[in-house]
Amino acid sequence: MRDLAPRLPSSPGFWRSPLRSRRFTAVLGLVLLVGITVLFVTGLLSYAAYNPGLDPVNDKTPDKGILGFYLFAWPAGPAWLYRLNQGVHVTLGLTLIPVLLAKLWSVVPRLFTLPPVRSLAHGLERVSLLLLVGGGLFQFVTGVLDVQLDYVFPGSFYPLHFYGAWVFFAAFAVHVALKMPLALRALRAMRDGTEDGLAAPRPDPPTVSRRGALWTVGGGSLLMFVTNAGRSFDGPLRETAVLSPHGGPEPGSGPNGFQINKTAAYVGIDPAETRADAWRLVVTGRTGTVRLSRAELLDMEQHSAALPIACVEGWATSDQWWRGVRLRDLAARVGFENGPPDVFVESLQRRGAFRSGALRANQVADARSLLALSVNGETLSLDHGYPARIIVPAAPGVLNTKWVTRMTFGDLG
Repeated sequence: MRDLAPRLPSSPGFWRSPLRSRRFTAVLGLVLLVGITVLFVTGLLSYAAYNPGLDPVNDKTPDKGILGFYLFAWPAGPAWLYRLNQGVHVTLGLTLIPVLLAKLWSVVPRLFTLPPVRSLAHGLERVSLLLLVGGGLFQFVTGVLDVQLDYVFPGSFYPLHFYGAWVFFAAFAVHVALKMPLALRALRAMRDGTEDGLAAPRPDPPTVSRRGALWTVGGGSLLMFVTNAGRSFDGPLRETAVLSPHGGPEPGSGPNGFQINKTAAYVGIDPAETRADAWRLVVTGRTGTVRLSRAELLDMEQHSAALPIACVEGWATSDQWWRGVRLRDLAARVGFENGPPDVFVESLQRRGAFRSGALRANQVADARSLLALSVNGETLSLDHGYPARIIVPAAPGVLNTKWVTRMTFGDLG
């Protein structure tokens, strides 16, 4: 009787679902194999887009050591590069949540098998599984919280997610190496057995087929895609992105009626500091320092560029029509006529991350990189960075500094 009604999770008969099988798990695992690999690569590219080797202010993981081996100078084009990379990273991560949860559910019985360690290889598998499950949940939870702008975790999101990604992917690689042969054999097999520790020896009557369960998981992933993807790309899906923090219709109306993360009031901008008689742009370079009023900036040659703003949370604006002074022209005003160097940009903003940021010389030199004074034919609103803001193609949104007050041109590393 005890065997027929086991009470311990370590008993083979405790788990009664007829859906669990090695083949069911293998299908979910192969989907995650492709998806998580893409997530890891796009995550590394997203971090590289900050040019963390350029200046300490850009680097949120200063102790990364050899983990920063992949870093390179982030290109200034095409303009949609970061938008595409981060859109894929965030949207794919959200889309994979139902698959991840189904995969974890499918292997729960193995977490309770006895003895817990049978051999060195089995012990290595168990350790990798612990890191895999813990790391996976950590990465997906912190990622979702970041997308929703809910920074309830201790410390900065950047190092937590960065180091967590390396731990998770290392465990993932070990797990794949150990389990890939079994997964491939399971996919080739005509039928599942009960000896793999997953299929129930005495299953309950089925209420849905395994194929139906896979379709349910796929439907959940499709729902996550439809209700989140629209904020990364132009098109009809923008109106369906109801689960993203910037979902639904565009805010407000008029030329300045497009998305922002933080208002001027939120970051402590005093409107009095932005008045024409108070604000000056301080530009420093090889030949010294110049102070420019907004009127003097408007008297300089004006240029236009159609560029989006794309943020690490995965949301992006459609292309906006920016107009202002080229960064390379400002560099020329302080002695860099033959080619602009890097630039360190500072804001009136007094609190919050990225009150300042650094841009590489290739970004400064791009003809589309502007100190923008207007957008879509109208003066910048205060929330969009009045009196002046940076707009650079293919750069993360936080490096498009708003409320610019000082620019220092020179080699930053």
